[in-house]
Formats: sequence, structure tokens, C-alpha cells
Amino acid sequence: MNRLDMRQISKEFGGIAALSGAEFSARAGEVHALMGENGAGKSTLMKILAGAYTHDGGEIRIGGEAVSIMNPQDAIRNGVSIIYQEFSLARDLTVAENILIETLGHGLFVDRKAMDARAEKLLARMGFDDIQPGEIAGGLTIARQQVVEICKALSRDCSILVLDEPTAVLTTHETEKLFDLVRRLRDQGVCIIYISHRLDEIFSLCDRVTVLKDGATVGTWETAVLDHKTLVNLMIGRELKDFFPERHATPGAVALEVDGLAAGALVSDISFNVRRGEVLGIGGLVGAGRTEVLRAIFGADPIARGEIRIDGETRSIRSPGDAVRAGIGLVPEDRKQQGCLLHMPILNNAMLTPVNPHLGFLGLIRDARERGATEALRSRLNLKAASIDAEAGTLSGGNQQKVAIMKWLVSGCEILLLDEPTRGVDVGAKVELYRVINELAANGAAIVMVSSEMLELIGMCDRVIVMRAGRLAGELSGPQLTEEGIIELAMGRKHVH
Repeated sequence: MNRLDMRQISKEFGGIAALSGAEFSARAGEVHALMGENGAGKSTLMKILAGAYTHDGGEIRIGGEAVSIMNPQDAIRNGVSIIYQEFSLARDLTVAENILIETLGHGLFVDRKAMDARAEKLLARMGFDDIQPGEIAGGLTIARQQVVEICKALSRDCSILVLDEPTAVLTTHETEKLFDLVRRLRDQGVCIIYISHRLDEIFSLCDRVTVLKDGATVGTWETAVLDHKTLVNLMIGRELKDFFPERHATPGAVALEVDGLAAGALVSDISFNVRRGEVLGIGGLVGAGRTEVLRAIFGADPIARGEIRIDGETRSIRSPGDAVRAGIGLVPEDRKQQGCLLHMPILNNAMLTPVNPHLGFLGLIRDARERGATEALRSRLNLKAASIDAEAGTLSGGNQQKVAIMKWLVSGCEILLLDEPTRGVDVGAKVELYRVINELAANGAAIVMVSSEMLELIGMCDRVIVMRAGRLAGELSGPQLTEEGIIELAMGRKHVH
């Protein structure tokens, strides 16, 4: 028998259907992936289950019995907990207080010894007995704060646990620890609903997959019978010749040369080049120094040693302004904090560079010129927005990333440094961003792309250099460019020159 059944669930917002007869069922003791593009209805369906929204039609059954979930308290009473990307911990309270805050009561006296003992037992159940109940929650790493959130859910006798993009800010090691925890909970009979855009995670962790599209259920499958391409096709709802666009560009002259680069405490003796029309990937584990290399080239961090040459000419790059004048643009990993200003219109974001030829005296906007340049790029990048006056924060993640790329194109940059350019966007948006990157290279841009997704590096890049502990471990291309090759270099199992 299913632990959870959601039948014919419908929900409208302002007369627009977010869910239309959606169906979802999950069993006790399984990890069940809920997949779909942004806007498919995943979050709405789970917020209905968690009591954040009420449904307009349909039925929810837990353990075979119909239940009424009108608010979060109803969900908790029925054994449902959801861990959102933004945690709800009280940062100034201890681990134990956060875990058991709802059971502390309102009296003057709290049996802290009993509270700590219960928290310790819950942490041990999850394999994290090294987290102390008396630690202040705000001092924990993000990964450990997540563990405390899950412990808090278990303290409520949670039998259905929803994890929403749980690895978005975790390192590779932290992700593996989370996976071990999820498997442990699954083996204890917890029904786990797992939402993620990362296909590799779905195939390594989840038992079954349900796909939503346009507010309706496409179907449910055993993960073992699917592959990456089939799952992508199910989510997007159209056949893809291939997940990645075909590359026909012939690399031209060397645009960027990095020779013996050292920066900060980590990056040491990094040398590589990238040609016009080429996409060069940088692979490696989290903490290998990939982002630091891009920041040093862009002038965001000081260079201790080494030389940067643009079109064969040595350039002194000590600031982002120097980099932009040399034709270099950086699209950072955190687009919401660093890539674009969400409260500002697309037009203004497109002009937000240290050096911009479309700005007049004192940085004032020359409206006609810059509107024309921005409109042309909006069309070229297939940016989906009502107008260039729309706020960037109203756009999807994929379109926000296009805005972050757009501003460098407006400034005339032909060397683009892309740090995790598809992180946090849905599969359809990834395919669209791949098209944009491919087109930029075909038009002569030199692109350096950091990615933690090996299939992305293999599918998009002409060559891949792999970093390990701040140094260059090797370079892969052609038949050598495989997942195994990248892993072996990243883990130090071999060295390729």
C-alpha cells in the first residue's frame, strides 16, 4: 500500500491553473524523485502536501485514509515535513533547542538534560553523533544545519519527508554524506520525496521518478528503466536529437593565455590557453580552485605570480575594470547575489559593467543606444521577458543567467568566463543555455567554463583541464574526454600532460 496518494489535485492562482488533476503516489521506505521543468507544478504540489497552500480540488490520502491538510500544523499532525532550500532554524538557539523547539512548552523551566539526551538520540539515529546538542545552530556548516532540520522533522514522528533541492549549496563530500543519511532513513521506512534538477543525483539515489509537466502528471517510472536522455525528453515534452548542441566551430587564434598563474593560498602554477571559437572546460572537485582561477583572471582577486596574455599581448589585470577593457567578462556562480541585480530592470542590468561603451558622460544612460543594443541581444539570446523594462527578479533562473551573460556582450567582451553557468536551472533551461554558449563560440567568442557536471563538460567543451588542490592535474580531449578520465584526474589517480 502507498504511504501517500495525491489524486486529481488542482490549484489556480488568479484564474491561471498551476495544477490540473495532478497525481502523485509514494511508498514507505523509498526515495521518490519529483521531476519537471520550472513551472511544471512540483513546488505547488509539495506546498499543498505541506499545508502552505490549500488545493482547489482533489484528495490526499496518507496510509490509505483521506486527510484534510489546510495548514502546516495539519501536515505535521499527519506525519509530513518539508525541508525547503531556505532553512527555518533559529540561528541563536542550540541544536537541541532547534530540534525540539515545538515540544519545549511555555513554562519557565525546561529539562535541558532530557532535551539534550533526546536530541542526541535523534542525531545518532541519523549517523551524526558528532554534532553536539549544545552547539549553536548558527555556527554549523550549511550541511550540518540541514541535518538539524531533518532531525527536527523526525522529532515530529515524520513519516513523509520532502527534500527540495537539498544539495544546491553542498560540497561533493557533504552531498555524499546527505545521500548516506537519506538511504538510512529510507531503510528505516521513511517515505522520502526528492526534488532536484541534478539528473546524476536522481539516478544514483532515487528508486522511482514521477514527472510533472504543465501542472499535470506525465507518469511514474522505476529509475532503473530510464536513462538521462529519456528522462529529459519526458520533462521537456519533446524529442531532443541530443542533449547538447552539435559543435561545428573551428577554433581560431589563441585569445587568452594564462602562464604560471598563482593566486591566494590555493591556486598555484596554472597554465592554459583558449582559442576564439573554442569552449574550454575546467573540471575538478569542489575546493580544487576552479572559481579562484576565474576570479584571478577577471581581476576580482589579486594575482601573486604569472602572466595573462590577450591576443598574444601581456596585460596587467588588477581589477575587473582592467579585465573588461581587455575584453574579459565573468558570469559568477551565484547569479542572484553577484550575476545581476534582481530588483532592477533587464535594461539596467545589461549596463552594469565596470566599462560600458553605451553609457554617456558620468555613466548616464543614452536611452536609445542602449535600448537598441539590449533589445538586439534579447532577441539573439532568446531572452523570455515581457520587455527589457521587466525586473530581473521576475525571470526564471535560466533567463536570469542570460541577463548575466548579456551585460558582457553589451560591453563588447569576447572572452567569457562562465562559473557553473547552468547551476540551479531546470533541464529545459540548460538546453537553451547550451545553445547560447554554442552560438557565442560559433561567432568567435573564447569561452572558459567551470562545471561540476561531468556530462556537461563532455557534451559542451572542446577540451577540459582538470584541477586538483589548486594545481593543474591534466588536460583531456577527444577519446580521452570521459567521466572516468575526469574522475581519475580530479581524485589524483593519474596525471595527463
